[in-house]
Amino acid sequence: MSQASVIVVGNEKGGAGKSTIAIHTATALMHGGAKVAVLDLDLRQQTTGHFFANRRAWLAANGVAAPMPIEHPLSADGAALAQTSEADAVARFGDAIAELLDQADFLLIDTPGSDTAISRAAHGQADLIVTPMNDSFVDFDMLGVVDPVTLELTRHSLYSETVWNSRKARATNERKQIDWIVLRNRLAPTEARNRKRLDERVNALSRKVGFRVGPGLRDRVIYRELFPFGLTIADLSPTIRPVAMSLQHVAARQELRALMGAMGFSGLDESQRMAAE
Repeated sequence: MSQASVIVVGNEKGGAGKSTIAIHTATALMHGGAKVAVLDLDLRQQTTGHFFANRRAWLAANGVAAPMPIEHPLSADGAALAQTSEADAVARFGDAIAELLDQADFLLIDTPGSDTAISRAAHGQADLIVTPMNDSFVDFDMLGVVDPVTLELTRHSLYSETVWNSRKARATNERKQIDWIVLRNRLAPTEARNRKRLDERVNALSRKVGFRVGPGLRDRVIYRELFPFGLTIADLSPTIRPVAMSLQHVAARQELRALMGAMGFSGLDESQRMAAE
């Protein structure tokens, strides 16, 4: 059996939508027929872990079925583990990934919004790194530095350095390439002038450090209102419909499909999509 492809959702800034991308990618892959394992390395926040706990409870309470991932919490008390040594946390991560790689088609890892030893270890295991960024120079600063007078790109930032080092080590040690895609998340409908400036700098940096640019998810209410149920738009069907459907939900499903395509995955099952719509 071949080992799972490892998808790491990461950057070193909070609020960029990492967990939203992680849960939607996982559910879309599962509805596409893939066996998915999930690791939530944000030991204190545990947003992805809470999402799938909500999912299990909601499905059981409503007597309906939807695919569930293989889960392997690093500790029963993530907050306590976050206070232990970096060596202990990385060792537990190593044990978990060794167990999960042979159980799934994809291993999806959600990382914390900070630089930690366990996050760096995860990046080093990735086949694909997915980095969401909001439509803002505040978020771009995580990837690259611009001149404050001319706004010209001057150099890459610390997170780009982390990914660069992970890619270099993987290529040297295992002769494998790590793919990297940056997702333009929560695109604003206005401020076209600022977006043009940002587009130019993102594209310039992509050529410099070697990432692809893809579409993320807009700031839609549906992504937030389904979270308490542990559901995403990939789950909506005639039997799973906790909120009223609208044309906005259809647009969101198309958006998710575009996201999956940008990452190189087929994602949603076509018959399930047609039934829901």
